[in-house]
Amino acid sequence: MEQDVYAVKKNIAIFLHHPICSIESVNGVIQALSPVYNLRIFTRHSVQEGFFDDVEMVVFPGGYGDASTFSSLMKSNLREVRKFLRRGGKYLGICMGAYWADAYYFDILTDTRVKQYIKRRNAEIKSSYSTTTQVSWMGEPERMYFYDGPTFIGGEFEEVATYANGDPMAIVQGPVGLLGCHPESEQSWYWKKYMKPQWHNGTHHQLLLRFVTDHLLQESQLPLF
Repeated sequence: MEQDVYAVKKNIAIFLHHPICSIESVNGVIQALSPVYNLRIFTRHSVQEGFFDDVEMVVFPGGYGDASTFSSLMKSNLREVRKFLRRGGKYLGICMGAYWADAYYFDILTDTRVKQYIKRRNAEIKSSYSTTTQVSWMGEPERMYFYDGPTFIGGEFEEVATYANGDPMAIVQGPVGLLGCHPESEQSWYWKKYMKPQWHNGTHHQLLLRFVTDHLLQESQLPLF
């Protein structure tokens, strides 16, 4: 009997260190991806030997803080994560995790730099605070949660979504997928009065899942919806 290639879920490892890579963001990623994938959590403490051996993708989510905390948080596991990436493991970075793909951190991009969107010319948001912003996702308009996320400048990559000023918001470069906004956002994030009507009711979780299945783990034929 031919084995169903989708009977066994692929494994994804997600990094948690609140608030830099926050509990809220980790929970949102789990909600979005768990229908199709197994997720396991690792922290700044050393992982067990072989932890990444059966992992397909590592996720570094967003949170609150400065990207410069990278060195201290990755001190125990930097070597293991880099070994995983060198052997072809996939990388998903959301907001803070997207900044960490840049040259000063994991250094896994080719000729592409990760820049603060709020400092870009014609950016409609000019300071760091939680809000939503208009994006175009595969040509379709969406209003997505944003908190000082990045954009991506230079090099060659597949552009999945753009900000209102045309700057890239979500990109894929080989095994690396990066997002400046937070499609993993949950309803509790929309606590501000003006944001409550902008809650996406889970549709952005579906976009994140599609981003992973279509562009990173190449399972576009999965009947997700």
